[in-house]
Amino acid sequence: MRSSFLLLCCMMLAGCSQNSQQEPPAAEAKKTASPAPVLDESHRFPKKDLVETQVVEDHILDKPNLPGGNLARYQSGNKSYELILVKAKTPQAAAIWLLDLKGMLTNPAFVASFGGYYGLNGNKPLFLFQKGSYLAGVSGLPQAEADLIAREFATRFN
Repeated sequence: MRSSFLLLCCMMLAGCSQNSQQEPPAAEAKKTASPAPVLDESHRFPKKDLVETQVVEDHILDKPNLPGGNLARYQSGNKSYELILVKAKTPQAAAIWLLDLKGMLTNPAFVASFGGYYGLNGNKPLFLFQKGSYLAGVSGLPQAEADLIAREFATRFN
C-alpha cells in the first residue's frame, strides 16, 4: 500500500513538472501571428512612367483581410495611377482575396476578359484581377485605360 502511494505521488510530481516547462498557448500564438516577409517584386512592374515602387509589409490597400504586397506609382502627363501586386501561396488564395475585395468595392462590375472586377474603392476607381497565384490591380484610372494597363502588366508574372 505504501509503495503504491509513493508511486502515485511521484507520478503527480512528474506531471506537474512537465506542465511547468510548456509555454502557454497564448505565447505560442503570438510567435506565429507576425506576417510573412513580403518579397520585393518591383522587377514585375512596367518601367514606363514609373515614379516609385514600395513594399507594403501588411494590409495592402489598407484592407484588413489582405497581406502585404507591392505597390508602384505612375505619372503620365496629368494622370497618376497605381499598380498593385500581391503574391498568394496558392491560386485559390488569390481567388478568395479577389472575391473578398469585390465585396468591398462600390458597384463592382465583372470584367469577363480578365475574370476580374472594376469598381470604386472609396472614391478611387480600382480594377482587380487574378493571374495564377497573384492578385493584381490598377487603381486610379477609368475602366478602358485600366484595362490596357492591366493587359501589359499581366504579361509580367505567372
